[in-house]
Amino acid sequence: MERIIEEIREDLSRRITVTADRLAARTLAEDPVYAALLGRAGLRERIRLDLRQSVEGLDRALRGLPVELAEARATGALLAGAGLPLASLLRTRRRGGRMVWQTLGEAVAAHDPAALPRLLPAAAVLWDVQDQLTDAVSEAYRRTETARRDHERERRSALLDALLDGAGPADGPAAELGLPGRGRFAVVVLAPGASGASGESGSSGDPLCASDPFDAGGPRVLWRIRAEGETGLVELGHHPLESVRDTLAPPGARAGVSPVVETPADLARARRLAALALRTAPASGGPRTALLDERLPAALVASQAELAGRLRQVVLGPVLALPAEDLRVLLTTLGTWLTCQGSTTYAAQRLYCHRNTVSNRLRRLERLTGRTLSDPAHVVELALAHAAVLQRADDRVTAPIAQAPPSAPAAPTPAGTVRRSPRPPA
Repeated sequence: MERIIEEIREDLSRRITVTADRLAARTLAEDPVYAALLGRAGLRERIRLDLRQSVEGLDRALRGLPVELAEARATGALLAGAGLPLASLLRTRRRGGRMVWQTLGEAVAAHDPAALPRLLPAAAVLWDVQDQLTDAVSEAYRRTETARRDHERERRSALLDALLDGAGPADGPAAELGLPGRGRFAVVVLAPGASGASGESGSSGDPLCASDPFDAGGPRVLWRIRAEGETGLVELGHHPLESVRDTLAPPGARAGVSPVVETPADLARARRLAALALRTAPASGGPRTALLDERLPAALVASQAELAGRLRQVVLGPVLALPAEDLRVLLTTLGTWLTCQGSTTYAAQRLYCHRNTVSNRLRRLERLTGRTLSDPAHVVELALAHAAVLQRADDRVTAPIAQAPPSAPAAPTPAGTVRRSPRPPA
């Protein structure tokens, strides 16, 4: 068989050129992406090269030599770099393999029709050669595409970091990430160990993921894994900020959400505020995603650790010195009373005890702290000190303390009931 191919080599070369032109024309007609990426002349030359590789590979295989795959790998890398879809590349190669076999048969028939039966064993060899070449092209394509995506992901990660850290002008990175110059943006910070990236649709292990919308037309989110946890840049559009709390963070994950900002230049400040909001998110019980604007007193305490410690000691020092059970009861009662907007009646309902029991506990708290719950200034001090206790990382204090869910609606005052603080001690 190799002798026949040698005898028809010149004619086969001319026929392969014509075949390449036909395949190029068909490819351009059915898959215009080729023309956009390579151009007509470039596509024709690339197909000619591919078909000649098939013929040369067949020749080498018939002589017991390994098929040369370097050019096939170069083709895969080149077309991956150009952005040609792999499906388009493989479809054209399959057609090329069939047309090489047809052209080979035509060349043999023109040279010696009686030799055609001797061509049949070469079919299996040709398909094996085609498989080797296609595998080499595909492997090189995927390797190049992976490297390109890794590079693009790193570049986009650097752009997002520049926005979130406030490093340099924001206009350039924002434009490259497809963000408008003005809009409605927010930043979400998840606690370490939580994961919010849903990928491209996302691959949450990636350093940067652009999540699909939560639903049709939902916010766009760019996720970045950072030392303090995953950080999400949310382009809200017309969606309310409150929708982020229920939809964005995975169930059970602690998260902090910044206020809405209007320009990419404000995103670094928004990230800092989101991280501060995260510090106020309850460790357990109730919603665990904290919107900063809903937790400003707690955020104020969290932002000043030294003053928070002083506040705890000055305002609640005698209470903190109580045995653990007494401490739990008094602080839980205070927190519930604050959540119920000073209604002793509704605090008692939440605590499953009598109203007088709540009043007695609060009077004891007043005696220990020297603060009066009928004085608004004292109530502010007690509320901030209570928030400081909840945020302290001392398990002896924080673990037993139950806090009413921050999102629970405040109870209305029943008709004929006056909301007031307990009577100060005589």
